[in-house]
This record gives sequence, C-alpha cells and structure tokens, in this order.
Amino acid sequence: MQQQTLFELEPIEPPAEDKAAVQKAEPEQAQKRKASVPAPKAETKKAAAPKSKTASTAQAASAQTAVAEAAATATDLSDITLEQFLCFSLYTANHAMNRVYKPLLQDIGLTYPQYLAMTVLWQKDKILVGDLGERLHLESNTITPLLKRLETMELLTRTRDKKDERQVRIALTRNGKALKAKTAGMAECILKATGLSANEAASLQGLIMKVRDSMLEATAEI
Repeated sequence: MQQQTLFELEPIEPPAEDKAAVQKAEPEQAQKRKASVPAPKAETKKAAAPKSKTASTAQAASAQTAVAEAAATATDLSDITLEQFLCFSLYTANHAMNRVYKPLLQDIGLTYPQYLAMTVLWQKDKILVGDLGERLHLESNTITPLLKRLETMELLTRTRDKKDERQVRIALTRNGKALKAKTAGMAECILKATGLSANEAASLQGLIMKVRDSMLEATAEI
C-alpha cells in the first residue's frame, strides 16, 4: 500500500449538520458587516452666489460716500488717505479715460494728443501754431513734433504766414478733412463709458475746468 504524503491527503468533510449551520451563518455575518460600514457622506458643497451688478454698484457708491464724508469731516488734511486725494482721483480718471479712447483712436491711426490737435483744426482750419498750442495748453517744444508727425501722415500742412513770416500757419489736407468722418459716434461711446448723463457730464466738466483754471492761476503767481 502506497503511503500518501501530507500534501496529498484529501480534506476532511465536516458533518452534514455543521456544514448546514456554517452555510446559514455566512449570509447573516455578511449582512452584519455590510450594515456596520458607514455610508459615505454626500458632499454638501454650497456654491457661492455670484455678486450681482446691483450689489457691486451699491458697494462702489458706499465707498464713494465714505470717502466724501471722511474728506468733509477731516480737520487735518495731512491725515487724509490716498483715496481722498483730489489729484489722485483726477490722475486715475485720466488713465481710465485714455484706456477707453485707445481702441477708438487706433482705428483712425491717431494718438490722443494728435486727435486733440485734429479736433481743433476740424473746428477751425488754417490757424497759427501759437493759437493751437494755446487751445491745447501745450508748449511749442511739445506741439512742434506733434505737428511734424501729422504733416508726415499727410493730414495737414505748415506754411509761413503771409502777413508775418515769423508765424507758422497750419491747414488741413484733403485727407485730414476726410478723417473727421471716421470719428462719428466717438463722443457717444465715451459718454456711455463714463456712466454719466449728458447733464451730469457737463456739470462735471464745468467743475474740472474750474479746478484747472484755478490751478493755472495759482501757479502763475509762483
């Protein structure tokens, strides 16, 4: 008789009643294990409500009111904040205005100072360089290169005045006159960007010009 090794022995079958008990217990234990596992918590991620345009406008108005009230009640002007500086408000508003103008002027090939010079000439052609500089509040060393550039662009001409050759008279060319048509609607775009009505813009402009004239008068006395 051939002797079987340990690894060749057949497994011993448990009694029939014990086997039935084990089979009955297994599903119950599996169900208990499943019940004991905690269910994953559902994510309750709350989306942040987007700020409405009305809320943003209200916040901006509230900030402006706070600045105005602080400036009105300030007894020592050396203690006012940067946002209360009138010069800073004018400075930043000027930069914002230039950003609005930039794409509009790119379409007609002009810089902002060139556009201002052309606007004066569209209102009144064939004027002296000195008169143009006075209208634009520019010195001759600033306005001369500006006019040279516009002349190179064939938008205007510069000639000696027949009555006084010391004076230089500037006049629009045909191209310069035709360029005005491309600026149609520009004023409406700028006004819309300010968020002001026509009356509000006129009132604001009056105050700014008052400040400008007063500043020029003050510096003239220095």
